[in-house]
Amino acid sequence: MANFTGEKTAGPNSNSIRGFDVIDTIKTQLESRCPGAVSCADILSAAARDSVVALGGPGWNVQFGRRDSTTASLSTANSNLPAPTSSLSALISSFSNQGFTANEMIALSGAHTIGQARCTTFRTRLYNDNNINASFATSLRPNCPSSGGDNNLSPLDSSATPFDNRYFSDLINQRGLLHSDQELFNGGSADAQVRTYSSSQSTFFRDFASAMVKMSNLSPLTGSSGQVRTNCRRTN
Repeated sequence: MANFTGEKTAGPNSNSIRGFDVIDTIKTQLESRCPGAVSCADILSAAARDSVVALGGPGWNVQFGRRDSTTASLSTANSNLPAPTSSLSALISSFSNQGFTANEMIALSGAHTIGQARCTTFRTRLYNDNNINASFATSLRPNCPSSGGDNNLSPLDSSATPFDNRYFSDLINQRGLLHSDQELFNGGSADAQVRTYSSSQSTFFRDFASAMVKMSNLSPLTGSSGQVRTNCRRTN
């Protein structure tokens, strides 16, 4: 029996990350065709790329051969994953600790061009932040009252389904949903790069793809390290 607690219940992950059933379905089909060959880590890397491509974003070459961890760290997930309340300096530091430049952090933040966020993650911004478009805040408040409705969802950018550069244009118009989003365009060192990505989707796509390749190569387990799980929800 594993003597560790998984990371799904970590603060940044709880009631947030989903789609585990999709990974399970892929894993089941792969195990029936080539048992023990493709790790859950490789499946996640391929699914990340394929989902971006399916929504109109860039593709990149996914390297395979990762193996799955036999442990997890709830405390590391809680301390290392950036919070929606993060300042620009905290975001830069958090990504720098993983070997990413500030520009790579900005590019990866552009993943918020898709998806939604829960009211509890942006309520404080709606009612307390000054660097927010007034009509934007007004439009969101009925769905995210000052109390209650914690799990009500709002899109992370104004074109929530296509993978495009709208996220950066929204930031320039002070329409970032999360406090940490708007920190990327708030009179600081990230402003110029946000403007670049807002004006050139191709530049954003190129930098995003490059940063995703780098992220997928963060200390992978290979060779005889780790294992190829037969069930992605638990170690063998």
